[in-house]
Amino acid sequence: MTKDLVQDSWNRIDEWLREHAPRTFATLGPPAGHEEIAAAEEELGVTFPPDLVASLLRHNGALDGAEAFRFSTHDRLLALSEIVGDTRFMRSIAEDLDEAEAEYYWSDAYLKFGSYGATADGLTIDCRRGQDSYGAIGRFFDETGTDFGRADSLGGYLAELADQLESGQDGGAVTFNGRLFWEWARPPRPDWGSADDPLPGSDEQLPELNLSCSPTEVLPVGLLGGLEELGALLAVLPREQVAEAARKQLRRVAVETGLNKYPEIKSALDALERGEALPQPEQAGPLALRLRTVLVQANTHRDDHRRWAAEKMAHGIWGSPYRSVCESASIRSHLTVDWRADLHADLGNPPLPPIPDDRFWGTLRNPAIDSSWYAAQYTHDQGPQGGSGSP
Repeated sequence: MTKDLVQDSWNRIDEWLREHAPRTFATLGPPAGHEEIAAAEEELGVTFPPDLVASLLRHNGALDGAEAFRFSTHDRLLALSEIVGDTRFMRSIAEDLDEAEAEYYWSDAYLKFGSYGATADGLTIDCRRGQDSYGAIGRFFDETGTDFGRADSLGGYLAELADQLESGQDGGAVTFNGRLFWEWARPPRPDWGSADDPLPGSDEQLPELNLSCSPTEVLPVGLLGGLEELGALLAVLPREQVAEAARKQLRRVAVETGLNKYPEIKSALDALERGEALPQPEQAGPLALRLRTVLVQANTHRDDHRRWAAEKMAHGIWGSPYRSVCESASIRSHLTVDWRADLHADLGNPPLPPIPDDRFWGTLRNPAIDSSWYAAQYTHDQGPQGGSGSP
């Protein structure tokens, strides 16, 4: 029955991905062969639970990369060869543990079938035959060991995953540009502060804002890299189009964090949208005083989002539009699961380029973006016969 549950669950997962996230679906591998599975069992000296075999006979892992199919834990589904390799690695780091320690940290009869990638963390399955926990699903954390409270079987775990996908954003399944992301909307914080709150005097002790921003600042390319295809789009669009998106994003941040209620901030954003130049920033100016006051109040209310927004508002108003977009996107990613779609809309919904690679950044020629390191690498890789990748 559990093997049937595996197939039924994969049917539901595949169907949902085909419709909503076809690029993620395309990373799922073809079936493994029975002989491959038997060879892996022999190499590791364990008997795979029937559910794991049934799953491998459906999809032998998912291709690595930004578009890869991942569980809601952000672990990529591993192929047989990776299961063997990762499991062997886990055994090597746990080889000096005694029996009691191994049971909670890592036992030779545990397999890793999902990998977080950046660390040793990942999804595990219990292969201790004769134990009540045989076939149970857990997750390994490097600092704390293995916890098997996830599901009694892989079939059950996949069924829960299918439920999450079919619940859409309520289940954490967010899609953008044909890809699946796992993100959850955070409940709004209680509002605080009033538009009528008086401004402090210029001599009041307040934290200072970083006002060293400039509209001509050159942005390090690393800040765009985290935005993936949206970062590549920002890098190639005309500057004024980016500036327009920056203004819209800044307004979204102000509304979503409660900053838009303050007249000094609202009027500054209104002026930006009308294309008016604002006076040079001063720590004792009304806008800066409001932002500095919000920093103090946000610390009192433990409102990190409004504090981050107040800190970055000066960059958005007076700084580079490229930096403004990146910082607004970073803040909004903590506030809404729709931040990617909103940014794309604010940019005018143009066609999205592929996820950028080193070659993209190495051949980029945008004076507002510092991609010199990638340009140097690209030039080196091209050799004396290749074209220059210098900006």
